[in-house]
Amino acid sequence: MPSDTRILAVDDREENLTALAAVLDALPVEVVPVTSGQAALKELLNDDFALILLDVVMPEMDGFETAGHIKARPRTRDIPIIFLTAGGEAGEQAFRGYAAGAVDYLTKPFDPWLLRAKVSVFVELHRRNLQLRRQAQLLRQTLAEGDGEAVLAGGERLLAALDERVKLIEEDVARLQAGEPAADLDAHVADLRLALDALSAGG
Repeated sequence: MPSDTRILAVDDREENLTALAAVLDALPVEVVPVTSGQAALKELLNDDFALILLDVVMPEMDGFETAGHIKARPRTRDIPIIFLTAGGEAGEQAFRGYAAGAVDYLTKPFDPWLLRAKVSVFVELHRRNLQLRRQAQLLRQTLAEGDGEAVLAGGERLLAALDERVKLIEEDVARLQAGEPAADLDAHVADLRLALDALSAGG
């Protein structure tokens, strides 16, 4: 199914990439497969992605090093990363994965239903981000045209979006304080940054 929502799948084994594409076939996404960290970084120079599924164990540049490069680039630092790896060393690698900026972690062989459910969350988040960008663009256009009533309505929509994201971040922080995982915190902070940027541009 053609889609403007793209997911970057990074794994040095072709059969794993084929399996990922098959699992996600039912979702309204386009899976872009690459077989190395270098190829992933090159792909990220040209296209926008809603999510990165990143294998940990790869030759030359492993998943942690690849994630480090992704998070160091302003253009790609807010793209959520889910690490995928074999289950043998899951504990230590999960810790390193979260430290490298991952929002989630799955061990192979992964549950197809669980992977689809997690990916669906980030696809929906990406969709909402696109809506927010469109709202910001409309607000800037309305400001340029000088329609005061429409500007007020657009500003109220953006403020409501800000309020929603702040609430999500507060809930994540509460979970962390209670000793529970809050894997979506980075994504919610990225959302808030986007919303603030949109509001600033609109003003």
